[in-house]
Amino acid sequence: MARGQLRIYLGAAPGVGKTFTMLEEAHRRAGRGTDVVVGFVETHGRKHTADMVGDLEVVPRARVPYRGTTFEEMDVEAVLARHPEVAIVDELAHTNVPGSRHAKRWQDIHELLEAGITVLSTVNIQHLESLNDVVQQITGVVQQETVPDAVVRAADQVELVDMTPEALRRRMAHGNVYQPDKIDAALGNYFRVGNLTALRELALLWLADKVDEQLDRYRAQHRIGGTWETRERVVVALTGGPEGDTLIRRAARVAARNKGAELLAVHVTRLDGLAGADPALLARQRLLVEGLGGTYHQVVGQDVAEALLAFARGVNATQLVLGASRRGRFAQILSAGIGVTTTARSGPIDVHLVTHEQIGQGRRRPIVSGRAALSRPRRLAGFGLAVGGLPLLTLLLLVMREDLALASDILFYLAWVVAVALVGGMWPALLTAVAGSLLLNYFFTPPVRRFTIAQTENLLSLLVFLVVAVAVSAVVDTAARRTRDAARASADASTLATVAGSVLRGARPLPALLERLRELFGLDSVALLERRPDVPEAPDRQRDPAAWQVAAAVGGEPCGAPGEGDVDVPVDDGLALVLRGRPLAAEDRRIVEAFAAQAALALRQERLAAQAAKAEPLAEADKMRTALLAAVSHDLRTPLASAKAAVTSLRSHDVAFSDDDREELLATADESLDKLGRLVANLLDMSRLQAGVLGLTLVEIGVEDAVPRALDELGDRGRAVRMRYPDDLPAVRADPALLERVLVNVIGNALRYSPPGRPPTVTAADLDGEVELRVVDHGPGIPEDQRDTVFLPFQRLGDRDNDTGVGLGLALSRGLAEAMGGTLTPDTTPGGGLTMILRLPSAEPAVAASEEQATALADRAILERIQRRPRTPATPDPTGANGTEGG
Repeated sequence: MARGQLRIYLGAAPGVGKTFTMLEEAHRRAGRGTDVVVGFVETHGRKHTADMVGDLEVVPRARVPYRGTTFEEMDVEAVLARHPEVAIVDELAHTNVPGSRHAKRWQDIHELLEAGITVLSTVNIQHLESLNDVVQQITGVVQQETVPDAVVRAADQVELVDMTPEALRRRMAHGNVYQPDKIDAALGNYFRVGNLTALRELALLWLADKVDEQLDRYRAQHRIGGTWETRERVVVALTGGPEGDTLIRRAARVAARNKGAELLAVHVTRLDGLAGADPALLARQRLLVEGLGGTYHQVVGQDVAEALLAFARGVNATQLVLGASRRGRFAQILSAGIGVTTTARSGPIDVHLVTHEQIGQGRRRPIVSGRAALSRPRRLAGFGLAVGGLPLLTLLLLVMREDLALASDILFYLAWVVAVALVGGMWPALLTAVAGSLLLNYFFTPPVRRFTIAQTENLLSLLVFLVVAVAVSAVVDTAARRTRDAARASADASTLATVAGSVLRGARPLPALLERLRELFGLDSVALLERRPDVPEAPDRQRDPAAWQVAAAVGGEPCGAPGEGDVDVPVDDGLALVLRGRPLAAEDRRIVEAFAAQAALALRQERLAAQAAKAEPLAEADKMRTALLAAVSHDLRTPLASAKAAVTSLRSHDVAFSDDDREELLATADESLDKLGRLVANLLDMSRLQAGVLGLTLVEIGVEDAVPRALDELGDRGRAVRMRYPDDLPAVRADPALLERVLVNVIGNALRYSPPGRPPTVTAADLDGEVELRVVDHGPGIPEDQRDTVFLPFQRLGDRDNDTGVGLGLALSRGLAEAMGGTLTPDTTPGGGLTMILRLPSAEPAVAASEEQATALADRAILERIQRRPRTPATPDPTGANGTEGG
């Protein structure tokens, strides 16, 4: 069954008309005879949107009970059973009620798509995961419901439903978006013109990026190499010289003049190692590019100008920034240079030649280039010296014949052979040696003008001449070849080092590795193929596409089997790296093989990481379950058993209890049930805290008010605690009820382990935007190596604490402190003991709550404390200790 298509209507803010536009499209499709149903549409009480549903078939919603209330969600099973051609599912980022089929609505939509149903949905830009923090910074509102960007990017179509901020505010003022009682607040807060303008720009830019991705895929699939000026992309060429900083900054200014332009820096590594490139400068310039919002790239090419233009065309660049030549005037006369050559070949790409301080100061020339030991121009020059120089040398020696002996003639020819060998290498030198020996024989060796040698001495001289000429030319050729190999190895090492750095910094090493390989050699696509596990290995199926599957790929259409690409490198029996675009030289295969080995390793690491990620929650859950069962088996059963024993005794008719005994049994039952209630409350609060659903309201509250309330909760024991804090101590931002819970746990721990006559001390101080509370005791303390352990749930120090709770006190206290934006850390008390340090942010006047709100919350805290207080006097059992109750 073919997978359904996903079409998403993207908006910058609520009320722009996404749902209305989606329903219009549903009616158009239904009018053409398409089977369309409404899976879920949220009208938010907007009359025009509700009317737009019209006569479309609506699938009844599922009713999901949760915490005593029934909620309505999309009935996925009913939609699947109905199986329409098109389903309308509103609010892609919606979080389903616990107990639903999936946690998120986009997961419901994924199931519908897999069933072959086309889905139309909506989402606002603020719900995209990657933009969540940006939207919070702009609007000051935290978006609780988000959807991964990959889900939206994977949609077959994304349509922007756009509206100007002024038009949207008019719609709101007319009551078309919110109810009348909410309009003024919305217009003055979230829906300010500045907020809406920024959100609109975010939506446009995000959609432009997606359109760029689609355009790149289209160009790769249709093998379009020309530049399409759809978006400004500025490429700056770096040589590794000191002028790179100037070029990067100039290119960044060029890109900044065009909104949304991209900045890319590229360094071309020549096959000869590109003498003059400073790795330290390149590393610094790479950081500069990335700091300016650009990206750094490195490619290999024998012709620097051609490699540079190939890269620019590959990224669809519109402008190219080059530095003016550093070569001297004489060198520029002999060769046009890279800048002039690039400009002549650039075509529609604009080229900027930027001046800098290094102009004309020169730079080292490349040692060798090409596959031969020496470059082609040098070999041609050697043959030229051999063909043109030997006749001139012979003519000169014939003129001076009367003054020179045969030995001198041989030395002159030998010197010429050495000169030709130094310039042109072995073959021009061999030609010179052979031709020179023949000329010596014919013109200077008796009998002259005949190819015969009368004396053995002259024959020996000619043979020595020939051997020396061959030896010298061979040494020169070998040295040039070794130089070329060393330069090639240096270029390979530089390339692999750059690639390794890019991959290590990436979040997904395998795609980054393949993308660098594709970019390095200018390929169309790179694919890592894996043999299907259900296909047995056989020689006749080695190139069968049905036997392979794509493990990872970048670029255009990936190859389906090793034989379909231009280059394929087997990694092992089950993996192969296949390249498509152009054949590679034999020496390039070494780099490709290194890439292939690293790709296989990266694939295995990704899969091991995925397996570990799946196993980690299971291991943590199993560990937590084991600890919870161990704690529950004792700590919850103990007060339950005490209460049951007391009640059972009271109900017994076999024993006659006195009034005092009856009162003591009732007090025991009451105290045990209170302890059980506190333990269960801690378990529930820890569960809510870990699930991120613990409700809290931060208000301005004074420490001088919060600490006495906590001490009052601790009863008579709390009165022994000493307090010291300055009169000008600022208020903190905290939830009064949660702050009291933290203080009760921490001070209760200190009371429990303080020695007689040395009660705990609570001090406070103002620390530049924070208020620090210190609860100091002189008890046994906690060893430093166990201080992190006591903040874990269900962890306790020693058997002495087995009667104090399930190990949640300190864990819950730290969680509550962090939920309020603070911290809770342990320290050693001078002289022995433990100091618990609670830090909370100071209240700022701009965000402080109103006096009425603070009073109401304080009253709520007092009421909760009264409700929790035992009905009969009993020794308090504060949850937690120095290493108990989670400590």
